[in-house]
Amino acid sequence: MGTVNGQDNGGMWPTGLAEAIRATAGDISVLLRGAADTGVPVPRSRWSLGEVAAHLAQANELMADVAAGKARPYGDGTPGGLAEANEVALAAFAERGAVPLAAMIVEQADAFLDAAARPAPHGELLTPMGPMSMDVLGSYLLTHMLGHGYDLARALGRPHMVSRARAELSLPFLMVAMDRVVSPAAAGHTARYTVRLGGGACFGAAFTDGAVAVGPRPPGRPDCTILMEPVAFLLVALGRLGPWGALARGRVLAWGRKPWLAPRFATLFTPP
Repeated sequence: MGTVNGQDNGGMWPTGLAEAIRATAGDISVLLRGAADTGVPVPRSRWSLGEVAAHLAQANELMADVAAGKARPYGDGTPGGLAEANEVALAAFAERGAVPLAAMIVEQADAFLDAAARPAPHGELLTPMGPMSMDVLGSYLLTHMLGHGYDLARALGRPHMVSRARAELSLPFLMVAMDRVVSPAAAGHTARYTVRLGGGACFGAAFTDGAVAVGPRPPGRPDCTILMEPVAFLLVALGRLGPWGALARGRVLAWGRKPWLAPRFATLFTPP
């Protein structure tokens, strides 16, 4: 475990997370500052490039406020409720300029890290996706920036900033979020999964009649073990890459008593 901005925050802050947050915000800023037109559409999204950037600026500010202990009610914690809250927030925020939004994204990422470096508050923080510890909130912030940063890079035809190390740092948030974004497609599903990332991280997900329990330990006698390259795992988890696309590119292997369950796993969740 590491520190935030060089300060100890209770010993739970993952090594490299602060650097990944800062670097990802910087990478997004570079992308935006090189954009000639923020009105261009973002692939597989209803938003323009300027709207995605505005959403990122707003989200970074919200998470910085949450880290500082401020109450920021936002949606009802469901994917649909968050999407509705996003649209309302965007409608009330007029800025779409690349340069000012780039600056805001970096400034609010830094504000988050400053808040996270202070002595950890007692109890969990109330976030748009439910209670979280500070380290999981940091993983949430990073995951959110990586997903939308990937979208911006695709819209501009530029290389994305999702790396193996950054994808692995998204895992603490995704593990917490999974039981909050179970898809209707999971109704009645019962199976035990072990998911392993190429970098060595792993977790277990056990479905019982559509309800899921997710934890850092693989379940006993899993029905399906899935090995994924970390970048592919994050992109599939965020709905940016389909499971069949990942399989076709050789980024997924599966084995166990029911290996055919592997492509279905991603469909059991609604991307946050």
